[in-house]
Amino acid sequence: MPDRTAHTPAPPADRPDLLRNVVLVGAGGAGKTTLAEALARTAGVLTRPGTVPDGTTAADWEDIEHQQQRSVQLALLPLPWRGLKVNLVDAPGYADFAGELQAALRTAEAALFVHSAADPDVPGPVRALWRQCEDARLPRAIVLTHLNTARVRLDDVLRTLQDTLGTPDTVRLLHHVDLRDGHLHGGTDLLTGRTYGTPEDAPAPDDERARLVEALAGEDDALLARYLDGEPLDTAALTAGLRRELLAGTLHPVLATAPDGTGCDALLDLVADAFPSPADRVDDLPAADPDAPLTAQVVHTGEDPYLGRLSLLKVFAGTLRPDTAAHLPDGTEERLTAPHSPFGRQLRPVPHAVAGDLATVTKLTTARTGDTLTTGDTVLPPWPLPEALLPTAVRARSKADDDRLSQALGRLSAQDPALRVEQNPDTGQLVLWCTGEAHLAVTLDRLTHRHGVHVDAVPYEVALRETFAAPADGHGRHVKQSGGHGQYAVCDLTVEPLPGGGFEFVDRVVGGAVPRHFVPSVEKGVRAQLAQGLRGHPMTDVKVTLTDGKAHSVDSSDAAFQTAAALALKEAADHTSVEVLEPVDEVRVLLPDEYQGAVLTDLSARRGHVLGTEIGGPGLSLVRAEVPELELVRYPLDLRSLSHGTGQFTRAYLRHAPMPAHLAARHTAG
Repeated sequence: MPDRTAHTPAPPADRPDLLRNVVLVGAGGAGKTTLAEALARTAGVLTRPGTVPDGTTAADWEDIEHQQQRSVQLALLPLPWRGLKVNLVDAPGYADFAGELQAALRTAEAALFVHSAADPDVPGPVRALWRQCEDARLPRAIVLTHLNTARVRLDDVLRTLQDTLGTPDTVRLLHHVDLRDGHLHGGTDLLTGRTYGTPEDAPAPDDERARLVEALAGEDDALLARYLDGEPLDTAALTAGLRRELLAGTLHPVLATAPDGTGCDALLDLVADAFPSPADRVDDLPAADPDAPLTAQVVHTGEDPYLGRLSLLKVFAGTLRPDTAAHLPDGTEERLTAPHSPFGRQLRPVPHAVAGDLATVTKLTTARTGDTLTTGDTVLPPWPLPEALLPTAVRARSKADDDRLSQALGRLSAQDPALRVEQNPDTGQLVLWCTGEAHLAVTLDRLTHRHGVHVDAVPYEVALRETFAAPADGHGRHVKQSGGHGQYAVCDLTVEPLPGGGFEFVDRVVGGAVPRHFVPSVEKGVRAQLAQGLRGHPMTDVKVTLTDGKAHSVDSSDAAFQTAAALALKEAADHTSVEVLEPVDEVRVLLPDEYQGAVLTDLSARRGHVLGTEIGGPGLSLVRAEVPELELVRYPLDLRSLSHGTGQFTRAYLRHAPMPAHLAARHTAG
């Protein structure tokens, strides 16, 4: 790809107040990456913006991002603007990459919610994210994109935002927007009167400005008195009021932009004038003091074929300098190499990174995404991660792939905390637990192209069990004579169901029919046969009683009684029916009330037993149910479809329960 970067990269900041960390969030396809390109072009860092369809954007550089036509990881674009360093973090909007979104939120002190004017509503996941930011007291503004879509009415878009994300008093246009002929021509700042783009000569309506000024002055007695007296309010006072309301969360400015850069300078001005710096942060994380002991957190981990592991750090306190010795909370030491300022995939060495800044270091050996690196004793809390609930079993394609698979998956899981790798002890399968199909596709692509390991997906198996449906007796006789010492053992067993009891062995032999030192051999043989199963699955929930037997003074042995016990168990199974047990999970589904009916119907179709519903929060329902694990393999995808991306669920193993006979027949050997 040709180099499109100009010669004005963002210089390193010397003080936290010279930083602005801003995350771009919104639904997939809202135009976040395109906006980031336009902002970088406006700031002079790019000579021309790239496009998502062409795969030429600075924020999306992996081949899988070009194939899927969406961001799959956070990307940092530092921009210089009016003497400040604006760290613009482009976060993925697709639900599968919510882990990257949460990491991006950890880097920022403010959020720009990017909303497509072509979308008739604010998607449910975006509304949930808005509430999360509100709870975290994260200042928010809204950026409109796709205004060139036919039949877009700005008043309708604004009303939708006010109805879903706030009120007419809290969600307000900051500019009078000139939208004509399906194109954004420009606008006029309602506070300063400055224009951007090529708006019509007509001035902004006085009533629009008056309403905004009134809202800003209403919280400041001195400013309100000047306004009521008819005294002109200077730009500095109004900007200070705007900043105060934005930081307090009582105002969320709405701005309009276009891919050609129209509106981007006004947006960057808002970031510079009204958005908080790291020094203004009001959460429980360490204060942004450049002179404090270094405290940083790994917010993203990547790979470079030449540099190795790349770790993006958010410096919360202290100053990161070259060759700094730091440690993890468990005491493991890491040497932090020279910091670099990333711009997409490009790295530029910088002399330092002060508290509040973001920087990349190379070749960390132990630290994973989410870990704290410090020279003091502070441990930073992890950010919330989505639970990976979509299982896919994989198998190495060749012996060479198998030799490298474990190491490759270890490196991938260190980079991607949302990925869970499991070697299932019951089925023996290697299972990748992902958040969705797109997440799985990214994981498999990275395995192939980043680590050179090829795998094939195989059918996922659940851990089925067997048990006796009714009591039965079995006789096991193992007698062989072929010269020299032979083999002789006879034992009689009674097998009974023991629901939920696992395994119990009882010795009821009288008169020494089975010598005491061979009783453990019988139990050992029973356990071995139970582990192997009788119809293809391990057996559980049975009580086995040794009632009688015979032994030979010379030919009886430990191995002979183990074999006889197994034969007795098999004969007992022939005298009764053997049930197949399937794992049942306790499922808790949290979703908006309007989707409760559809979800309850779907759970019933999955052979689920609904235990009850309760209030899960404002407008939310919490559904509790017991559902067979076989029916949950694709549930993450189906729930997302049923609830329009707003539902979430957790699952936990509860017990094994009998499987219906018509289904058990498909999973029974022989």
